[in-house]
Order: sequence, then C-alpha cells, then structure tokens
Amino acid sequence: MKLRNPEIKGLCICFGLSSVIFSGIGFAFFGIYAGVLILVSLIIVSVIYMMFALARYKRIRQMSESLDRILHGKDTEMICKCREGDLAVLQSEIRKMTVMLREAAENLKKDKIYLTDSIADISHQLRTPLTSINLMLSMLKEPDIAESRRSELMFSLKHMLSRIDWLIETLLKISKIDAGTAFFENGRVSVKTLIDKSAQPLETSLEIHCQQLISTIGDEYFTGDLSWSAEALGNILKNCIEHTPNGGSIYVTCEQTNIFTQITIRDTGSGFDIEDIPHLFDRFYKGKNCTESSVGIGLALAKSIIVQQNGTIKALNHPDGGAQFIIRFYFGVV
Repeated sequence: MKLRNPEIKGLCICFGLSSVIFSGIGFAFFGIYAGVLILVSLIIVSVIYMMFALARYKRIRQMSESLDRILHGKDTEMICKCREGDLAVLQSEIRKMTVMLREAAENLKKDKIYLTDSIADISHQLRTPLTSINLMLSMLKEPDIAESRRSELMFSLKHMLSRIDWLIETLLKISKIDAGTAFFENGRVSVKTLIDKSAQPLETSLEIHCQQLISTIGDEYFTGDLSWSAEALGNILKNCIEHTPNGGSIYVTCEQTNIFTQITIRDTGSGFDIEDIPHLFDRFYKGKNCTESSVGIGLALAKSIIVQQNGTIKALNHPDGGAQFIIRFYFGVV
C-alpha cells in the first residue's frame, strides 16, 4: 500500500539502485567483506530512513483525516500532535486556519439568523400600517360617508403613509451605515447649532404636549457631521418627548474637555425599566414602556451614527427620575 505513494516508490528504487551500485563497487575493488559491509550499511540506512519517512507520512495522514472530520462537522479540533519541525509548523498554521474558518462560519450563521429576524420584524412593522391603510380605503369607498369622517380617515391615512416612509428611510440609512457607504463630513460642529437643528422638526410635538426643551449650551463643539448628528439627536429627543408626560420638560446640557465633548439629554418622564436598559439600542427592540407607534429603530440609528463619528452613547435613569442619555464625541480615536 505504501508503494502506491510516488515519493516512497521513488525512494525505494533509488536506495535499491544505490545499494546494488555501491556494493558492486565494494565487491569489485575492495573484496567480499567490504562489499558485504557496504551492502549491509546501505540496507540499514535505507530501513532507518524509510521508518522516519513512514512515520512522517503517518502523521500527515492523521492530519488529513483530522481535517476531513473537521470539514464534515465530526470534530472541532485537530487531534494529532507533532514535535518540533516543519510538520509542527504546518499543523499550527492549519489549526489557526480552521479556527478562523469556524469563526467565520459561526458569524455567517449569526448574520443569516439576524437577517431572517430583521426581515420578519420589517414585514411585521410594514404589515400593521398597510392593514390599517387597506381598511381606511375600504371605508372611504362607502358612498354615504360623512365629510367629517372622510377628513378624519384622510388624516389617519396620511399619518400611516408618513410612518411607512419614515420606517423605510430609517432602514435605508442604517443599511448605508452598515455597508460603509454613508458619507460623513469631518468638520467643526457647534453643539448649539446641532441642538437647534435637531429640535426644529419636533417643535409641533413639544407644543402639542405642552413640553419645554430647556437647553443650556455655550460655545462647545465637536468634530463630525452636522446633518447626520442632527438625525441622531432628533431621534433621542423624539424618544424623550414620547415618554415625558404633558407639561414635562426635557433638559439638554453640554460640557467639553480636552478629550471629548459630552452632551447630556434627560427628561422628566418615568425613566427606563431596568431590564430594558441593556437592549435600548438593539434594532426593533421595544421596551415595556414603549408607545404603540414605536418601531424600535430610532435609538439604534442614533447609536450607529454616533459610533460612526468616534462617539459613544449611554442610557440610564437619572437619580432625580426620568431617562438620561449621555453622548460623547471624542477628539481622538477611542
């Protein structure tokens, strides 16, 4: 069976010819004893070399069988052991490669599960308003519908379409950030300008709920993108508005050091449930105190934007009550 290996077969032929040639020379020129001594010596050397060669091929076969078990999922680690030498180096590199491949396979499996769950969540989020839209359209088709009822349905229909549009736009932004195709400017951004830009689309909501946005911002700044940052802080302020009772307040403060610029946003609402805090920035996660219209991607988008700009965000309950978000934009790489 070993002779099927071309290398071993070639070695056997080479040693056989060498033994014949050198022992023939010994018999011809140095006598019978010299010839026998040369022949025996060559045979001993050949046997020893073949023993080492066969042992090496045995280890190679063990490595091959171990790799085959790993590839077919029957094993997770190479069992054979090699002493110092080229085979030991090769085995070490193969082990590293199998570990990397296994980790890549596990990550791919997790990504597939995450993608499946995300598609299911997106489908659910879209199905709810689409069902409501179909119901409203069927009501609008009624010939004897009152004008006041028609106006009410049209308003609700517009609200549902706006919700779907916001959902799709937010998902596209998250996808662009994940894919690394979102462009972020890297300029000096005034925190006061950022807060004003973030709060502008929310003025109507603040007025409806009789809430106050109290901002004490000086000349602090950070390095980043104004538009993307306004998108992030807008989602955080929106979350605070939704969880603050009518007549409540939302406070925004800022402080700057040589290392970072910190923006703190807190509200006078009920705060977070302790079990929700570790998952607040997970996509499609809905806390126990979430509103019916909550989708669970606003805070996830905010975190993605902030992290993309060398920043961090943390959510916690304020000692005096209410929710609190602490955002830091670092001037150096963290």
